[in-house]
Amino acid sequence: MNTRSTRSTVKFFHPFSLNRQSEVLPAGDYEVLVEEELLQDMNFLGYRKTATYLIVAGKGKTVMREISGNDLEAVLNRDRAANDDRQNSKAAPAEDLK
Repeated sequence: MNTRSTRSTVKFFHPFSLNRQSEVLPAGDYEVLVEEELLQDMNFLGYRKTATYLIVAGKGKTVMREISGNDLEAVLNRDRAANDDRQNSKAAPAEDLK
């Protein structure tokens, strides 16, 4: 079976935890690895996602944590929303002082 892997980087602005895990991971850049397999018996080229991993490096070891694409998107959306809230509160106009 033909497979392929795609690597990308995501940035977290705030500490976060993955679903069903109590460990809090620090803010920063994280590598994401997506594995896909070629769909057979198709009239066109297509791949199906088989696994998504978040690469977590720390204290002399690197761990690949399997995560669903939906869970990763949800964690990133929460992080972005928290970052937007922080930016908006800093940009709010101050009241005129009398």
